[in-house]
Amino acid sequence: MATAELPHGDSAGTFLGHPKGLFVLFFAEMWERFSYYGMRALLIFYLTQHWLFSDSQAGVIYGAYTALVYITPVLGGYLADKYLGQRKAVTYGAVLLTFGHFLMGFEGSGGQDPAALNIFWLALAFIIVGSGFLKANISVIVGQLYPRTDVRRDGAYTIFYMGINLGAAIGSILCGYLGQTYGWAYGFGAAGFGMLLGLVVFTVFKPLLLGRGEPPKALAKGTEWGLYAVGVLAVGVCWWLVQNQSVVGTLLGLCGAVLVAYVLFTAVVKLEPHDRDRIFAAMFLILGSILFWALFEQAGSSLNLYTDRHVDRTIFGFDVPASVFQSVNAIYIVLLAPLFAGLWTWLGRKGLEPSAPAKFGLALMQLGFGFLVLVAGAATGNLTPVLFIFLIYLFHTTGELCLSPVGLSAMNRLAPAHMASLIMGTWFFASATGNFAAGLIAAATGSEAASGEGAGKEVVLGVYSQIGWIAIAVGVGVLVVSPLIKKLMHLDTLKDDEPAEEAYPAAARPAE
Repeated sequence: MATAELPHGDSAGTFLGHPKGLFVLFFAEMWERFSYYGMRALLIFYLTQHWLFSDSQAGVIYGAYTALVYITPVLGGYLADKYLGQRKAVTYGAVLLTFGHFLMGFEGSGGQDPAALNIFWLALAFIIVGSGFLKANISVIVGQLYPRTDVRRDGAYTIFYMGINLGAAIGSILCGYLGQTYGWAYGFGAAGFGMLLGLVVFTVFKPLLLGRGEPPKALAKGTEWGLYAVGVLAVGVCWWLVQNQSVVGTLLGLCGAVLVAYVLFTAVVKLEPHDRDRIFAAMFLILGSILFWALFEQAGSSLNLYTDRHVDRTIFGFDVPASVFQSVNAIYIVLLAPLFAGLWTWLGRKGLEPSAPAKFGLALMQLGFGFLVLVAGAATGNLTPVLFIFLIYLFHTTGELCLSPVGLSAMNRLAPAHMASLIMGTWFFASATGNFAAGLIAAATGSEAASGEGAGKEVVLGVYSQIGWIAIAVGVGVLVVSPLIKKLMHLDTLKDDEPAEEAYPAAARPAE
């Protein structure tokens, strides 16, 4: 088998025009997202109804937890780039995640029982660190299956994003229903089994990855196990951090400043001009995504609680548990992602496809409009008609499809190969910042701060109206400057990474 074929994945054949390895990653990520979003659908209710935290406390805890989930990919991406390779990092992350999800099944007696709470914090810590090793690196392997100039890349990431959301939809429905109907342990236990399936898929079908994501150089067993020990140490650190949410905010600020400074310093000092400009463009997209995620991630916290308390959830005579509505966004993505992938391809062939920065501006505008639609719907009566929950998720989903898969593809395309995981990790770090800000916004909507249920509803809607208009205004601004950012991307001079042995030395090695 000639190694020159490997960068294109042709030696293992294709399926639906894409390397078969893409679909291994699709199903592995699908089960990982099943577990993550199944747990996420229940988390805000678990915090408020089982552990008896107030709305504001629960919002901040939720924000700190989701922020840490997006911070740790910086560590996981760095260790994968330098030592482990993406495949080993993903496998280790899946093991930690499986353990963490099963630990969530130990619920104790509820309330503020210290012993049971410590197990809960430990479960969250395992999930946080496991996500750090898995999230950025599995996305990088997707990019490694394609040359940098391959026109299939955006489509590939959109297909991959469908896997993410297929898992999220099934997980939210099944785990949410089991957890709110039969008991928390049933919902969290189902999430654990889903993660175990993801680990099995990724391990069994490893050969279809064609050596992508292997360690950049020979890795001694002692070094490898030492890196795994770093992961266990990180679990201990996250166990403490998730209980001290204010420290997470400070950490985000300090680490964010250092990370941005390091990336920009590397771009200015070590990269040739066009690669440097591409990093600048990537950083603009990364910073622009922070506002998007700060508002979008109300879904799992304040919007989840709003749906539970202020929405008529009766559908065809059935009172649908609020957590099940966490699946709506994911279902929309499964249905709409192929349409968006086809739309970008069709517009691209005609030379009319919006640039990545322009898509980001459109995403923010749709996000803001979704909030304003919900506010308008809430004015129709005491309980908000469930139609408006479907509408806010529709606009947020179309916005997400203009930003998230496009952003994943842009990070991998704009970053030089030796910085790929670092830039992808920085992308997820921006998501971390947005998620922490989302927790603060959710805390501001806490209805217990107002007198009575009706007043609490008005507090939430007031916040939603304000952030809706802010998102639209910023989106218009991003659209205005998008031509300048597109110039910095230098798409006309973008070249593929070197194929063959220099770029993929591990591809020629026999499978372990």
